[in-house]
Amino acid sequence: MKDKSAPIGVFDSGLGGLTVAREIMRQMPNEKIVYFGDTARVPYGNKSKETVTRFSRQIMRFLQTQEVKAIVVACNTASAYALEEMESETELPMIGVVKPGAVVAAEATANGKIGVIGTEGTIRSGIYSRYIKELNPEAEVVGRACPLFVPLVEEGLWQDPVTDEIAKRYLSELIDIGIDTLILGCTHYPLIRSTVGSIMGQEVTLVNPAYETAKELKELLKGQGLLNDAKTRLGDNCYRFFVSDAAEKFKGFANSIIKYGILSAKVINIEEY
Repeated sequence: MKDKSAPIGVFDSGLGGLTVAREIMRQMPNEKIVYFGDTARVPYGNKSKETVTRFSRQIMRFLQTQEVKAIVVACNTASAYALEEMESETELPMIGVVKPGAVVAAEATANGKIGVIGTEGTIRSGIYSRYIKELNPEAEVVGRACPLFVPLVEEGLWQDPVTDEIAKRYLSELIDIGIDTLILGCTHYPLIRSTVGSIMGQEVTLVNPAYETAKELKELLKGQGLLNDAKTRLGDNCYRFFVSDAAEKFKGFANSIIKYGILSAKVINIEEY
């Protein structure tokens, strides 16, 4: 029997997966988290499937050394490219961020026109379209790569005229098509949700896979008897953060979106795993 009080492993190519970690903290306050951000090798969105899979397997092996009870692949590109191979190599429960968002989008659309914005890798993989069409074969899924959103978010330009202008250029094609549902298909994008929402208009439903992933994770843990029902004590080392580079920048960014006072992020050599 696995230990209910063991932490949940969460990883991303860098900082964006913190939006998923934040949702897990909100929805499951008793859970401990070990987070790894691959800040030395970010971004994943412009890398090959083979490279992203190799990186993801290294991170999985590291998280296993931390004795996690489940792994959340909090990166859309890694979910698209590496999740199936990783699942075949471990018995740990594992969840990516793509499927939960696809399910909600398929249910939410009224006119069958669904937009997906994400990294070049996520859009190129076509994974959202594949999942959505399994649920709704009549759906029209249009993907748009938005590579500049990640650096803008990581520079803290969440509400800035530059971000507004770039977003208008990226999203104009989706507005012209008449989508009624838009998936924020990169874990950085919830941080510019208000900008995207104001451009798309109130009639377009925005789907946040970070929120949906945390919700599905809770059901997964509950179904396997792994949900931690013991309240964590003050002083417990509940949230631990690891990165492959630039710990101070990571810590600053993390503290801007997670209000739990992240005191440290430890740099590890992920290539050793």
